[in-house]
Amino acid sequence: MQRMLAISLVGLVVGLIASFATIGFVELVRYLTDILYVSPSSRAHMEGGHLGLITIAVLTIGGLVVGLILQFGVSENNSFGPPDTIYAVQLHERLPPPVAGVTTTIAAILSLGCGASVGQYGPLVYLGTLVGQVCNRLPFGLRDVRNIAIACGVAAAISTAFNAPIAALIFTHEVILRHYSLRMFAAVTVASACGYLVANVIFEHPPLFLISFESSFRGVEFFLFAIEGIACGVLAVVFMKLLQQAAQLSRRIKVPAAFKPMAAGFVVSLVTLQVPEVLGAGQEVFRLASLGGTYSADALLLILVAKLLVTVLCIGFGFAGGVIFPALLIGVLFGALFALLVPELLLSDYSGVSAYAVCGMVAVMSPVIGAPMTALLFVFEFTRSYEITIAAMVAIVFANLIAFRWYGRSLYDSQLTARGIDLSMGRERAYLMHRKVAAFVTESLPVVSQNADLGVLRAQMAAKSTSTAVVVDDDNRYLGHVLQHQLQGQDDNETVGSIDLQRGGEFHEATSIWEAMEFMRSYIGEAIAVVDRRSGQYLGAVPEAVVINAYLDAAQELRREEYEV
Repeated sequence: MQRMLAISLVGLVVGLIASFATIGFVELVRYLTDILYVSPSSRAHMEGGHLGLITIAVLTIGGLVVGLILQFGVSENNSFGPPDTIYAVQLHERLPPPVAGVTTTIAAILSLGCGASVGQYGPLVYLGTLVGQVCNRLPFGLRDVRNIAIACGVAAAISTAFNAPIAALIFTHEVILRHYSLRMFAAVTVASACGYLVANVIFEHPPLFLISFESSFRGVEFFLFAIEGIACGVLAVVFMKLLQQAAQLSRRIKVPAAFKPMAAGFVVSLVTLQVPEVLGAGQEVFRLASLGGTYSADALLLILVAKLLVTVLCIGFGFAGGVIFPALLIGVLFGALFALLVPELLLSDYSGVSAYAVCGMVAVMSPVIGAPMTALLFVFEFTRSYEITIAAMVAIVFANLIAFRWYGRSLYDSQLTARGIDLSMGRERAYLMHRKVAAFVTESLPVVSQNADLGVLRAQMAAKSTSTAVVVDDDNRYLGHVLQHQLQGQDDNETVGSIDLQRGGEFHEATSIWEAMEFMRSYIGEAIAVVDRRSGQYLGAVPEAVVINAYLDAAQELRREEYEV
């Protein structure tokens, strides 16, 4: 009972702090967009000529400020986001220091405030992570409280921002934790509920959108939803690949990192003068496109292409922001366009633009972040419609099948794979691939120089009761190993170098526990040498029992995390 109360307390404390922090983040962004003439309401009262100059100045100077903040406040000039949270939670690794997290949050607020085409929900995921990281230092009296606190912070932030507590709960388990356990579920549920209460009861924060859907679907429309899902899957793949290519292009351009967001901001400002809808996150465009009746097919196509390209440019060239809302907006625009081009041409009576816009929204977003169940619950919480949720389910399934086949599970997993973290085969394999055998080296094998006498070698092998010895040169570079049976009939005065040394099968400093276990399936021996790949220096030996114990300890740690109450 005491343990469950402590778990609930973690959810309550972290949830409340993360919720208030999220409200502060959102209100600061809203304030900046008003005073910098980014929001539609503030731009409506400004003359056209002055408005164009202000737009260019705000985006260009804002990009420079963001670039300077990230260059001098964050390691590697990169903002932090959901992949960093996933990395820390899945592999039990340390997060960047809180100062770097705060710096990233400030950069994200400025990026959104000056009108960059990025999303605010990715930064909010990391803001929740930052709150959980700080609250981890509180004396809750729980083991492994860090991951619980981080999960609670993420859930509360998403719940507060989207006004969707159930979807936030599932997002945290589906994307961040990637497993379900009672203690995690209990704490995250409390935190997510806190986010919903803070957003609704205290601040009366409106949801992202609400659609009153009263129409019914014709049977043939479910076939159209499947076609839309396939098209959205292709669009999601294009979006993710363009993001990767933009990041690669940015790395190839040899200019100071601070100038890259500035250049992107200048380009976006020029596009904004022709297509104002691309400015900022685009909540108003999102609302109008999802309701239908505002934009023609030509206008939707223009906004869709422009928004896709400027989003790729902003994120690839260093503005701090996420991909969740841009994916939602791109999906809404495509869904509305699809409704005007396909059902309207094929059917005299169909369910309307809103249904296809909502399906497009989640069919693009879910493959990008790798969260089909979260996307489905978003639809239900936003529309309160069972019928449109079923339609969205059809689109989501086909979109994820296409995207997984042509790209992979998600953009986040792809970014982690680029760091050498492959989660495609499950969290246990990734965890064991991340743990290196070099951390478990011992001095269990005798080490002799190639110039030593065989008598010395025999004496050292007898002292350690081993049948294997390691041979090195004068600079401690690994030359091979000698087996006991090779010494039979040899004179003690002969040098070790006269023996045919055995090679093959040694590990390197980057060899993981998983790779070591795979190798040991067919290995027979006492221990395996660990050698530095570059210098050839002998680092030590890893006995077979040590590798097996390391494997079992790591697996047991993950099992305890998943099943312990």
